Amino acid sequence: QVQLVESGGGLVQPGGSLRLSCAASGSIFSINTMGWYRQAPGKQRELVATITSFGRTNYADSEKGRFTISRDNAKNTVYLQMNSLKPEDTAVYYCNLVVSSYAYWGQGTQVTVSS
Repeated sequence: QVQLVESGGGLVQPGGSLRLSCAASGSIFSINTMGWYRQAPGKQRELVATITSFGRTNYADSEKGRFTISRDNAKNTVYLQMNSLKPEDTAVYYCNLVVSSYAYWGQGTQVTVSS
């Protein structure tokens, strides 16, 4: 069984920054992909960024240059540094782990960008 626990969400003003963390525990193979997705009210869940266990990253176009994904393989933890936040970044952010073609999800953490 795999568990993902997210932290770091909250309320931030436009232009501000937040850092999300997601710690994975359980039966995790060393080769996997971790990432972040988000879902705004009334919208479908969408990709934010992913990172493989080898460090290869992939970003949604709207986040390139503002968000940075990283990971600590020794801690099975993935991070999302979000800078220059905009109101349209408001959403529930979900951590995702893909291993052996199976996807696991965290419970989500709310990010609200508002003045």
